[in-house]
Amino acid sequence: MRKHILPIAVVAATFIVCGLAVAASAAPAKPVNMVVLGDSTASGTGAGNYHRGTHGTCWRSSNSYSEVAAATLRSAGRAVEYRSAACSGASIDDLRKPFKGEPAQLDALKPDTNAVLLTLGANDVGYVEFGGLCMQGDCSKAGKTVTDQLPAMSKKLLGLLGEIKAKSPKAKVVVVGYGRQLTNGANALTAIDPICAPTVFSAEERAEGSKVVSALDLTLRTTAKAAGAVFVSPYVDSVKLGKEFAGHSQCEAGAPYYRGFDALAPGQEGQEAVLHLNKAGQGALAGLVAAQLR
Repeated sequence: MRKHILPIAVVAATFIVCGLAVAASAAPAKPVNMVVLGDSTASGTGAGNYHRGTHGTCWRSSNSYSEVAAATLRSAGRAVEYRSAACSGASIDDLRKPFKGEPAQLDALKPDTNAVLLTLGANDVGYVEFGGLCMQGDCSKAGKTVTDQLPAMSKKLLGLLGEIKAKSPKAKVVVVGYGRQLTNGANALTAIDPICAPTVFSAEERAEGSKVVSALDLTLRTTAKAAGAVFVSPYVDSVKLGKEFAGHSQCEAGAPYYRGFDALAPGQEGQEAVLHLNKAGQGALAGLVAAQLR
């Protein structure tokens, strides 16, 4: 049988094209230049293992969702440059100015920043004060004091997201929500933290708190969408928790993802960490965040 011999030019071109395809498929993923902004949930307050100089101030934890997400990406072979400017207690306006002796958080953004993680807004609507009222008094009808402030917070956050995009136009911005700290049902049999006592949170207070956190999540979700940002949350729809967080609110599980009054014990962080994500909770949130950055 007579063999058909391809012209040398055709053979060469074939190898070149195939070589380009192989090179393209083997091209390394783009490095991630990540900056983290926000409040105590972003810094990792409550998760332990705090960075030197932030203990008692910004409470930046190496167990925070952002740092764990960065480590996850690195373990998958991505190059990650990481910087967290997040600080416990920060509100939206605090990101524009020095806070707790540190530079303005927005100063951490650069033109080559290509990933920004942000959790913010709870301190702008009096959510901490609402939680304090629940623990010390009766908040069963006080949720409106928080939800009435959500529209104004949304407007301010939308403006901040615009500033972030102006400083880092190449960045993928991921807004990260808070989740539901307490079960809105009965205590689990394994719930032993003192915060679970009905004298601390009554059934009516839990129901009110659940409405407040759902409204906060929905506001952050719609604001992120309006800004063209990605939204990541323990909730799937601002009402139902995703499988990663279902069953892990404080008082409903043997393995809660949120701190209780254990944070008030000697040697612990104190009241700043109460109802904040613990190490396991931050780790679960990190998985959701890393999935958006792969």
